[in-house]
Amino acid sequence: MNKFLEEIYEQPKALRDTLHYYVNGEGKNSIEKLSKIWKTKKFNEIIFTGMGSSFFASQSASCLLGKYGIKSFVINASELLHYHGSTIDENTLLVCVSQSGESFEIVKLLENIPSNVHCIGISNEEESVLIKKSDEYFLSRAGKEEMTSTKTFVSTLLTMSIFALTIANDWNKEKAEELSNAIKVVELLLKTKEDWLQDATSILEDAQFVQVIGRGPSYSSVLQGALMFMEAARNPAAGIFGGEFRHGPMEMVKKGFKAILYAPLGKTYDQSIKMAEDIVKFGGQVVLVTNDEKKYNDKNIYPIQIPYKEEYFFSIPAIVPLQFIVNQWAVGVGLEPGNFTRGAKVTTIE
Repeated sequence: MNKFLEEIYEQPKALRDTLHYYVNGEGKNSIEKLSKIWKTKKFNEIIFTGMGSSFFASQSASCLLGKYGIKSFVINASELLHYHGSTIDENTLLVCVSQSGESFEIVKLLENIPSNVHCIGISNEEESVLIKKSDEYFLSRAGKEEMTSTKTFVSTLLTMSIFALTIANDWNKEKAEELSNAIKVVELLLKTKEDWLQDATSILEDAQFVQVIGRGPSYSSVLQGALMFMEAARNPAAGIFGGEFRHGPMEMVKKGFKAILYAPLGKTYDQSIKMAEDIVKFGGQVVLVTNDEKKYNDKNIYPIQIPYKEEYFFSIPAIVPLQFIVNQWAVGVGLEPGNFTRGAKVTTIE
């Protein structure tokens, strides 16, 4: 078993350790501090920032806050550092996300933000620059990770879900149980991968480019999925909003076009299913990641059914199929999945 695959199988423990930290461990103090800060400071907005997987995970948290009517924005850390820094002021709650806590752009941002800006750090590394320089912090408990992000990504998603629920004053036993159910589905997918892995991989076989598509909270897994294809399997890929794909990129669909499309039950389920059907109509093939139990007779649509209904936490289990697909793809072309050859796990230059 290669190291990337080992870390995929370590995800249930990473998730359970992270959830336990906030339900029964020291993380309860972080929840209490954040709740007090949010209630007393009266911030006008929240800005999430990060790079790579940390940036992607912020998309789900921002969508969750939007559900509660809380204004938030997600801005890439490099762009925030160079082009949008002047938008941050004392009325902004800045949330810096970095799994390592040492990413170049995050460290530079911390050096440049005004002293009256309140910063929350979210990281997997307690001794990192980010955690030490933040006013308060939230930790994920994924443990050490060497390869392309898997367990740190899902643990960050879980941590940021708890963060958003705390801001919304809706973190409670029921929500903790819902997140616990998501972890159980991750475990189930690890055990049952042989039921869908070969068929899903065969749909994507020989793809020169993989388009990953989704909307809403699932966009976190869309971007992470595309990154894994590029980073761990060295294959061109891109993530895009479903609505954006309809506005022009649909023109490139033809025979040989391959897509992975996220379609959980929720606000945009119908639009996503229609898109899958249209891609097939124009000659493409689709791996459909969904929690619907609908059967498809068309061999060009292959559904991977995720038995988990909560749309806003769906990204946690729904990234698992792509992890296995990427691993099998990379091994099939003779690569060591997730091993860095032109960079490093922690990017310390810009």
